[in-house]
Amino acid sequence: MKKTIITLTLSAVASIATAQSITDDMLQSFAKENILTGQERVIRNALSSGSVASIALNQDNQTERNTYFSNSVPSKGITDQKSSGRCWLFTGMNVLRAKIINEQKLNSLELSQNYLFFYDQLEKSNLFLQAIIDTRKKPMDDQTVTWLFQNPLSDGGTFTGVADLVAKYGVVPSGVMPDNYTAKNTSQFTTFLKRKLREDALLLRENSKATDKALQAQKKEYLSEIYKMLVLGLGAPVTEFTWAPKDANGKYLSEPKKYTPQSFYAEFIGQDLQNDYIMLMNDPSREYWKTYEIQYDRHTYDGHNWLYLNLPMDEIKEAAIASIKDSTMMYFSCDVSKFLDRSTGISDLNNYNYEDIFGVKFGMDKAKRIKSFDSGSTHAMTLKAVDLDANGKPTKWEVENSWGASYGFQGHIIMTDEWFDNYMFRLVVNKKYANEKILKAAQQKPTLLPCWDPMFSCEE
Repeated sequence: MKKTIITLTLSAVASIATAQSITDDMLQSFAKENILTGQERVIRNALSSGSVASIALNQDNQTERNTYFSNSVPSKGITDQKSSGRCWLFTGMNVLRAKIINEQKLNSLELSQNYLFFYDQLEKSNLFLQAIIDTRKKPMDDQTVTWLFQNPLSDGGTFTGVADLVAKYGVVPSGVMPDNYTAKNTSQFTTFLKRKLREDALLLRENSKATDKALQAQKKEYLSEIYKMLVLGLGAPVTEFTWAPKDANGKYLSEPKKYTPQSFYAEFIGQDLQNDYIMLMNDPSREYWKTYEIQYDRHTYDGHNWLYLNLPMDEIKEAAIASIKDSTMMYFSCDVSKFLDRSTGISDLNNYNYEDIFGVKFGMDKAKRIKSFDSGSTHAMTLKAVDLDANGKPTKWEVENSWGASYGFQGHIIMTDEWFDNYMFRLVVNKKYANEKILKAAQQKPTLLPCWDPMFSCEE
């Protein structure tokens, strides 16, 4: 035993000896190897006074773009999430409102994001506190417990949250419960919600030996305080309202009628979002044709973890094209900031010459970018158009964004098909647009991934 210990100790010392810190010799070597050329000095001067993107912008790629699309779903009115992380909710509501606008032949309509956001924050609070109760026997440095305290709730989310929230609480028109300042600027308000939840979570853990009944009563008390904070910040959620559709001149198309949020949804939308839709993912770092779900990646405790089928890109495109051809918008998410020219709203891998600016190669493919946390789904939008060539192959795509009508291309973002391959991640389609192979694969038992998995990323 002593010999083993000595051997291990010597091995550790040897390991430390071979592991190098940055030395003066290394610094001198770096300096000699990287003497700037005249052209590189120009780049350095430019970087000292301007953004990397503005300097790396490829002027050869700034010619007038073709904004024609062979297949497009009609859309009326661009929404604006302002300074909030509610893109997932705006996208979900944009998909639903498009159905109402087209079927009722309305000039415009916006559904209330604030109404569902109220319940989203309340439900996430309950999810967090119940998860704290469920894990109360684990030590504070347990990876799941640590993750929970780091992420008690957020204003981001996914389509799964939209489906569960709508099924439970219905929807209302935006005029019934409009956005206010807090809803449009969620960061500071959410900070105080998280602070209160962390404090409550510690108190629940301190009382870990109590009966489940006592802990549930304690949790209910804390949730009541969260509810009050939400009412103060967002307003009290509406339970009944009177509404009727209007034409472009503001004239009622029918007699105003009383609704609850649930009856409004049933009459004007009526879809089963929890069962009629399927989430498709393109994650080349994992096996295709497999289903996955992520622990705690849900909005309600009694709801569903985010569940998806991982597919090759061609399969996802086929379903997307079928949906667009049938005038049905889709929930779509991507790594929005990569190679996006914000002035034109064009996402193109040729927009920026980053390698030329820094004199290095960026060689990771999509799978490696995912594994290393370099890329992931960051923003949800509404996929509405595709441009097909003579052979039926997509050349570019268009999404309706929620950053206001003045952003990008008239409130939209246009993506080349090559960009789509590299930075598109999630697409939610009605099952009727998926082929039999996809539907069959979606029925398999999913692999459960931990909450700290790289794919756990709320769209913001």
